[in-house]
Amino acid sequence: MDKKDFDLKRELIKNTFEDERSIKCVTPMEIRQLDENVHQGGDIFTTEEGEFIDLEFQLVDFDEEELTKYIEFAENLYEKHQKKVSVYIICPKDINITVKECPIKSDADFTIKLSCHHEDLCHMVLEVIKNKIKNHEILTNEDIHILAMLPVKCAKKDRNYFRLEYLKIINKHFHY
Repeated sequence: MDKKDFDLKRELIKNTFEDERSIKCVTPMEIRQLDENVHQGGDIFTTEEGEFIDLEFQLVDFDEEELTKYIEFAENLYEKHQKKVSVYIICPKDINITVKECPIKSDADFTIKLSCHHEDLCHMVLEVIKNKIKNHEILTNEDIHILAMLPVKCAKKDRNYFRLEYLKIINKHFHY
């Protein structure tokens, strides 16, 4: 992740979730490695206090299964490092949120916050994926799935743009 992308995400965390903690760095891969079959998180950052912040972009409906995925992620990361985990999820205003806010019982120290954004999240997500490619980061299966979903989630007038971007990325960087 380059400095521009890092700064953008740090500001997004600060402004969207009102988190004033100082972010030290992107969490190294060897620290963020979780158990198999556990969601591996989005962009994970380490604060100056050694706590973790996971920034996620949610483009599918937010239901019990999605919440469970994030709970399992937070518990797994906490269990490995015994440091507080904050999961911040940004979603577009048009997805369905079918779970109610409720307390979650766990031995792990974590919080999960959801923010429905009124900005065009599809463009924001596409830029994040393009930056990963530019920085020679490996796209995850979830990145590919999200990229494929952009034409479905975007405004009707933007569908061809997102399809074209998806096809360019897939054809240039993946061999089937």
